Amino acid sequence: MRGWGPRAAGRRRRLRFDGWIAGLGTASGTRLVVGHWPRSPFGPFSDVMAEHPDGQRVLLAPTRETADFIRRTYSFDAVRVVPVAVRHAGRTWTVTAGPLDLRFTTGRRGPLGLLLRAVPGPLASRPLWSALTDRPARLLMPGVRTRGTAGRGRREWYGARDLHPVVGVTATWQGADLGGLAPVSPPVRFGFGSAPRAPSLTRITTTVEVGAGEEDRAG
Repeated sequence: MRGWGPRAAGRRRRLRFDGWIAGLGTASGTRLVVGHWPRSPFGPFSDVMAEHPDGQRVLLAPTRETADFIRRTYSFDAVRVVPVAVRHAGRTWTVTAGPLDLRFTTGRRGPLGLLLRAVPGPLASRPLWSALTDRPARLLMPGVRTRGTAGRGRREWYGARDLHPVVGVTATWQGADLGGLAPVSPPVRFGFGSAPRAPSLTRITTTVEVGAGEEDRAG
C-alpha cells in the first residue's frame, strides 16, 4: 500500500506500522505487550512480546518473516512462530497466540488520551513529532520513550494517537492462570523503552528506520 512500504532516507529506509499496542502486567509477574497492526509493510498482522518473572523474554509472531524483522529490532531469549489472532468488540479484546490466551477490557480515555486524540494524525505519525514528544513522555510516564536506537543500529519512533486504560484481564500461559491485572513492573526489556507502567492500550504509528542494505522483504 502506498505510504506504508519502504521509504528512502538517504541510504536508509523507513518502514511504518499503524495500529495498536497493549501493555499490561499480571499478578504472576508476567508482563505482556501485544501489537496489532492492520497496516504494515508486511500486511495486517499481530504479535506478542512476553517477559516472565524469571526475566525470560519471548516473542510470539505469526510468520518467519515478521519474527525475523521483530527480533532484529528488539531483544528476546526465545522466538516462536505461531498463529496470532487478535479480535475486538467494543472495549473487549481477545488474543490467542500459541501458549497465550488473553482477554482484556479497556476503560474510557483519560486526559492524556483526550490530548493525544486532539493531535492531527498526519502530525502525530511524523518522526519529528515523536522526537519532540520524547522528553515530555519520559516525564509523564517514566520508562516510556518515543524515539531511540533499536537492534542492529536501527532507529525507531513511536507516534501515539490515542490512549485507553486497561481495566480488566484474564490470561493463561500454557493453561496456567497468570492472575489478575497488575502494573507493568518491573519495566519490560525488549527495546530502548518500556510500555507505560499503568496497563494501557495505545493507538500508535511506529516508524522503524533500517539500513538500505538489509534484506527485509517488506512492502
